[in-house]
Amino acid sequence: MGRGGAISEGVLKKIFLSYTYVAIWIFLSFTVIVYNKYILDRKMYNWPYPISLTMIHMGFCSSLAYLLVRVFKLVDPVSMSWDLYFKSVVPIGLLYAVSLWLSNSAYIYLSVSFIQMLKALMPVAVYSIGILFKKEQFKTNVMANMVSISIGVAIAAYGEAKFDTWGVILQLGAVAFEATRLVMIQILLNSKGITLNPITSLYYVAPCCLVFLSVPWMFVEYPLLKESSSFHLDFFIFGTNSFCAFALNLAVFLLVGKTSALTMNVAGVVKDWLLIAFSWSVIKDAVTSVNLLGYGLAFLGVCYYNHAKLMAMKAKEAEEAQKKAAQVDEEAGRLLEEREGSDAFAAKKADTQD
Repeated sequence: MGRGGAISEGVLKKIFLSYTYVAIWIFLSFTVIVYNKYILDRKMYNWPYPISLTMIHMGFCSSLAYLLVRVFKLVDPVSMSWDLYFKSVVPIGLLYAVSLWLSNSAYIYLSVSFIQMLKALMPVAVYSIGILFKKEQFKTNVMANMVSISIGVAIAAYGEAKFDTWGVILQLGAVAFEATRLVMIQILLNSKGITLNPITSLYYVAPCCLVFLSVPWMFVEYPLLKESSSFHLDFFIFGTNSFCAFALNLAVFLLVGKTSALTMNVAGVVKDWLLIAFSWSVIKDAVTSVNLLGYGLAFLGVCYYNHAKLMAMKAKEAEEAQKKAAQVDEEAGRLLEEREGSDAFAAKKADTQD
């Protein structure tokens, strides 16, 4: 009974920790999104400079990542040549910079709830770009699922009370660049056996983003900031905002490392619904029944996509386990044959000596 109680206590502790990791990630993701909206929206803090905000984030994250990797040595850097860095990391940094720039820009024009609905197109973008780069195989049933997600998002867009064409273009561009970045990570890094956790990812990628963002910043936002009193930053607002962005990366590392990517996807769905509810109830953004109908359809499509991915992953793991078991059996059979042969030889040698 005591032993059973100890096992139950261990299971409960594991469940409690998993829910804690999920809650931390949802809270930080929720906070970063709402905080960015607060800073960029003209009706709130009214600091509509998305490139500058993204650069502040990247500068802050680069500095902290450097301290964690090089000074405190809490995370080991990846062995990487300069040639590999420029051919693999730099292109990913460019895609990440543009994705963040566009996604933060969308907060100026669109509501938080509608942006979350548009983000439901991410699986569609990743799958389509994966096919383009030959990382995914075209399958009719998967494409039908992608079409259902797209139709759901289109219905949500049709029902949007404050539809802004430029804002939608910015958010769709952000989704496209982020999806391309995810596919390129598989092609340029994972295929070469290089895996970056959120800390090492920021260590290598954030400085690239900062450099790439500085080019449009010089021509687009610097002249405006130079003429505006907004050039004088509120260090508390931007410091806490940047810290939340960095903490979110740590939470991703904690959540995926201690649970799984699937848990993060499920938590993401919960977070999206919470953001939609928050946007409607607190920020007072208009959310129509057509919005919810469309997003509900897209939501079902995304859930089916994640389920199919999970089933495929389990099938692959089972296949690999069977292959490993077959190899073990084959090796055991070979060793048994060698042993029987050795025993037969020893017996024959003993008979000859007699």
